Amino acid sequence: LANQERQDGKARPSSQVTLDLPFRPDAHLTEVMRQRAQSLQQRGGKRQDGERLLRPHEAIYRLDFSQQALRFAHWGVRLVRSGRLTVTATSQLWTPDLTHLMNRQLLEPAGVFWRAESDGDDTPVHQYEADAQEFGERIAEMAKVRKTMYFLLAFEEGVGPDAVECSISFQVDQK
Repeated sequence: LANQERQDGKARPSSQVTLDLPFRPDAHLTEVMRQRAQSLQQRGGKRQDGERLLRPHEAIYRLDFSQQALRFAHWGVRLVRSGRLTVTATSQLWTPDLTHLMNRQLLEPAGVFWRAESDGDDTPVHQYEADAQEFGERIAEMAKVRKTMYFLLAFEEGVGPDAVECSISFQVDQK
């Protein structure tokens, strides 16, 4: 709980609302994108210039925002075994029902989270702190204009969707 100053100058607790949003797999969109890559491969076709095809170790996830006035608080990433998770946001210009995903629609920085084989069970997941902070703040900014946001999650170095829990937490601005 944050503190808020009273009229007499003493601090009193204020109730800050925290919104925890889990990244949810979008199985339909992932399958459509896998079929696109597979179709091109089978026909020997070429992707569009700048098109980003889904790789076998990647999947599309989404966040659905029930609130728009948010401030990034923290990441909630848990890897049950060693490996690396990269979370990349897509820009608001990507309309998955109308267009293919293009490289220019992937936003930076990405969130990179990992667990080493030597890490104990109680060791927190590692991350590039500055990038993770900036990434979370960008998501909060985009939430102001979007109700749904799509992400490309890459599961690498031995970790898969079954071994990952990923969420993001925000403070809700009470205006």
